[in-house]
Formats: sequence, structure tokens, C-alpha cells
Amino acid sequence: MSLAEAADFLEESRTLAALLEPQDEAAFARATQFKGWTINDVLVHLHFWNKAVDLAASDEAAFKALLDPLMAALTKGGLRAYENATIPERGRALFTLWKETAEDIAARWAAIDPKQRIPWVGPSMSARSAITARQMETWAHGFEIFDVLGAERPESDRIRNLVVLGINTFGWSHQVNRLPVPEIMPELKLTAPSGEVWTFGDAQAGRISGPATDFAAVVTQTRAVADTALVIEGAVARTWMDHAQCFAGPPEKPPVAGSRHRAAKV
Repeated sequence: MSLAEAADFLEESRTLAALLEPQDEAAFARATQFKGWTINDVLVHLHFWNKAVDLAASDEAAFKALLDPLMAALTKGGLRAYENATIPERGRALFTLWKETAEDIAARWAAIDPKQRIPWVGPSMSARSAITARQMETWAHGFEIFDVLGAERPESDRIRNLVVLGINTFGWSHQVNRLPVPEIMPELKLTAPSGEVWTFGDAQAGRISGPATDFAAVVTQTRAVADTALVIEGAVARTWMDHAQCFAGPPEKPPVAGSRHRAAKV
């Protein structure tokens, strides 16, 4: 049994790497539209958590040793400073480190049993969920890099993993915002990059239709709902899209309309 999602993580990483490969050293210091993070900040964050999940899968004792300072940083609100202090490389050196590590992780994780339990900061996860989370982070944080560099990301049907993650966190999106969880999830009719239509849920609770990439952008909070082509029908569907959050942690506010967009190409 192999972990097919490792190939999706690899392609996600390679897509971002292809954009960054020709950039000069100065480009990595450019600030993005996401909380003022620079491209360096994004790569530090992606590399740190790629390494962390790989360590969790390969050396549980070493991962547990990492947890104490990590949890202390989380508690004190200094996680970003901790990540930056742990990874000193910047610019093209950081880019090369992130890219080569992602390639290595993807190659080794392809042979992992998808059901293997991976210890984590919170509850353990299956290997499939863990590598899908890394694909999600690469896609979501890659978004601000594509935006600031004025580039359109080539998409593929690997985005389905993120759609499923958004569906699986339907209840969580309500819980983290202290909202009652509806008994039925609205119907999704999403058009994949290939043109295939993916359907989930139940129309009696409302409907969300449009591009699958737009749905992924909303659940990862990389675009305001108003800046997408999604058509939202019904109160349950509207509440979900206004509060969607497919990642762990405290409730985060989605971007306001117009705040996240592709810049003019430089």
C-alpha cells in the first residue's frame, strides 16, 4: 500500500518551486498580503512544519523533544520568532533547503502506510491526513507568493485533497467559532481544473457551486468569499463560507474583500 497523496504534495511543492527558481535574492524579502509575511517568512514556515511532520513519522522520541519548546512558543505567542530562530537560512539558500527537503520527504512518504498514525501537536493523525495538511499549507501559503509576484498558479485536480479537507472540517469551522454545527452539510457542486464536476453534501441544506479552486481558497482563508466566483444558496451555506477554516488553532478571520489579490506582474 502506498501513499498517493505524497505525489500531490510533491507536485504542489514543485509548482511553487518553479515560480521561485528564477527569482533573484531580493525577491525573497518582499512582503506579501498575508500579515506582512515576506517570502522568506513563508518558506521558513513551510520548511519548519515539513521537517516537524517528517520527524514525527520517523523519530517519535525526537519529535516529543521538539514539543516542549514548541508548545512554550505557542503559549507565549512567539511561534514565528521560534520558527525563524530555528532556521537561519534566508533567500536562495532557504529556497534550496526547502525545495530539496520537500523532494526528499515526498519520496520517502510515498512508501508509508496511509493509515499509519503520526503523533502531532494535538491529536495524532493518519499519514494521509498529515501529508495532505502539508499540501494544504504549501498551496495556501504559496497563494500569497503567487499573488505578490503577479503570477497565476497552474492548478490540477490534486486540489481535490483540499476540497475534501474543507468538507471534513465543516463541523470544526463551526465549533472553533462557537457556532452550532448543522446536522446536514450543504451540497457542493464544484468544477475541477480538469472540467469534471465534483458533488458532495445535501441540497436540502443549501448549495455552494463554482470553481473547486475558489472553494479551496475560501476554506484556507486565502480569498474573501466576495472575491470568488462561488454561488452560495441558503443560510447554512452562507454561515459556513463566512467562517470556513480548514486548519487547526484559534478562530481566524477570513480576509476582507479586496485585500488578497494578484498583483500586477513586475
